[in-house]
Amino acid sequence: MSSKTISLREEAYERLRAARRYPGESFSAVVLRATWPESTTTGRTLLELCRERGAVFDVVELDRVEALKRDDSAARDKWKTR
Repeated sequence: MSSKTISLREEAYERLRAARRYPGESFSAVVLRATWPESTTTGRTLLELCRERGAVFDVVELDRVEALKRDDSAARDKWKTR
């Protein structure tokens, strides 16, 4: 099995260490357990959308943006196990 060496900030290392289910669990197992959404909106996607239809949003879309801004909260912690 091959491996790679990576550098982490101290805070990232502590979060990774705290996410272990048991003291001997490998960091690889912890990382493989984490999930990230497959589909995300990228700047490229937004730019293509603006080029296709112009930088005009309808009222429903603008209302949704405003609602999301109002309800904005910190991102879910993908490493938190509890």
